[in-house]
Amino acid sequence: MDRFTVAGVLPDIEHFFLISDGKSGLLQTVFICSYMFLAPVFGYLGDRYNRKMIMCVGIGFWSVVTLASSFIAKDYFWALLLTRGLVGVGEASYSTIAPTIIADLFIKEKRTTMLSVFYFAIPVGSGLGYIVGSTVDYRAKDWHWSLRVTPVLGLLAVLLLVFVVKEPKRGAVEARPEHALQRTSWFTDMKALCRNKSFVLSTFGFTAVAFVTGSLALWAPAFLFRAAVFTGEKQPCVQEPCDTSDSLYFGVITCVTGVLGVATGVAVSRWLRTRTPRADPLVCAAGLLLAAPFLYLSIVFAQASTIATYFFIFFGETFLSMNWAIVADILLYVVVPTRRSTAEAFQIVLSHLLGDAGSPYLIGVVSDFLKQVDSYMWQFRSLQLSLLLCSFVAVGGGAFFLTTALFIEKDRHLAENYVPSENELHFPYV
Repeated sequence: MDRFTVAGVLPDIEHFFLISDGKSGLLQTVFICSYMFLAPVFGYLGDRYNRKMIMCVGIGFWSVVTLASSFIAKDYFWALLLTRGLVGVGEASYSTIAPTIIADLFIKEKRTTMLSVFYFAIPVGSGLGYIVGSTVDYRAKDWHWSLRVTPVLGLLAVLLLVFVVKEPKRGAVEARPEHALQRTSWFTDMKALCRNKSFVLSTFGFTAVAFVTGSLALWAPAFLFRAAVFTGEKQPCVQEPCDTSDSLYFGVITCVTGVLGVATGVAVSRWLRTRTPRADPLVCAAGLLLAAPFLYLSIVFAQASTIATYFFIFFGETFLSMNWAIVADILLYVVVPTRRSTAEAFQIVLSHLLGDAGSPYLIGVVSDFLKQVDSYMWQFRSLQLSLLLCSFVAVGGGAFFLTTALFIEKDRHLAENYVPSENELHFPYV
């Protein structure tokens, strides 16, 4: 929710600070860069120290910074960028560690099911971010109030973590738990992960997912608003609050397609596993390859029919959401328990570095570059052309997952039967 509340009120923020598309894209890019660079730090800590306490401190800091960002005046856009960057501290502490706790509570099919419940939070939370942002902005007539909802929920999350969640032992429910595995140095862990073809290729596939979702997350509501202005359905935004109904509709679609996509992906994967051990990467590949044409059509049809645009976005986001829980499960069964937080961190860094860290900014810069004159027509047309890049990236991601399917059986077998080498046994921290 917190990540996408800003996207839900982006037209207001652009008008309030008087910024271009390129600077608007920085809001997401700064956050993702902070999140990305801090993920390895928390991955290292998560494999060695109390995970629950790390998450509590991170989420508490995250909530305070978000609340502070809601009091920034119009002459201090740099302060908004700074606070969005600091929000990445909290998300890095949480996202690298939480899946590993779930992995230590459940195994096999039940683990996949519980991870799917956990990953419902990504599309559902994203959708709620748009909904809360646009609704609170409309009611309060001030976009700043939209950033004051999630800090309250963050405080509630910390209290639940402190009083409800118990810290499980790493690998406790598996055949060889934490105490039966030799802990190795971070450098050794990274060398092992880089040699793990299924992990690396699925990470590149997930990078394509991050690129597309990052671009759509920030720009889809603004694009839909500009399309409505282009077709004459809405008036341009000349003073706050701007019309944020597109953020509301997009948020509802994101919630529904998220639940539908994650559930469908897990169900299809479970059914296909009875027929082939390569089911997971094949389902991920199918999701991206099916999403590409629907996203392309949604962008192209925006100038002709709003209904058609929402129709194609619905199916495009549904297929895109099929990947979330499955990618996480792939990581957990091709990586040994004592390296999972590090693997989560590495995947976060790479997928965001090449994915949604730069894609919102890239889309904004390309849009500014293509804009021939400063008119409402070119505000729409330039953003439309730049967003078409997402469809081609989705196809590339599908190719990476298809390649993952070639190695998944071997790498899973190696993880399940992992035996430390002589160097690891004699020099575990070198």
